[in-house]
Formats: sequence, C-alpha cells, structure tokens
Amino acid sequence: MNDKHKRTILKTISFRIIASLITMIIVYIFTKELIISFAVGIVEAISKMIFYYIHERVWDTINWGKF
Repeated sequence: MNDKHKRTILKTISFRIIASLITMIIVYIFTKELIISFAVGIVEAISKMIFYYIHERVWDTINWGKF
C-alpha cells in the first residue's frame, strides 16, 4: 500500500512541528535568546520538511520490505 502525497505532506508537517519545537527549546537552553531560537527553528523546519518529503517519496518507490 502506497502513501498518497497528501498523507506524506501531513506526516511531514506534524513530525516537523514536534521536532522543531524541541530544537527551539534546546537552542534556547544554550543561548537564552528567544529570537535566535525561533530563527533556528524556522530555518530548520523548512529545510528538513523539504528533505523529509523527498526522502519519503524516494522510499515509496523502493519495493523492499513491502507486502
């Protein structure tokens, strides 16, 4: 069973929100700078969503492990 593009996009966004919040918290702990934490979180979220989507679509073309 293949994931649809919309499902992959929603999975990408939901995972990225959680992961980016964690990144922002970690950056804030180290820097104590709210603006830097948000900036790093936004750049990290956008770039990693793009790469995660590509990663998911490539894996969807690989038949290994599918039933």
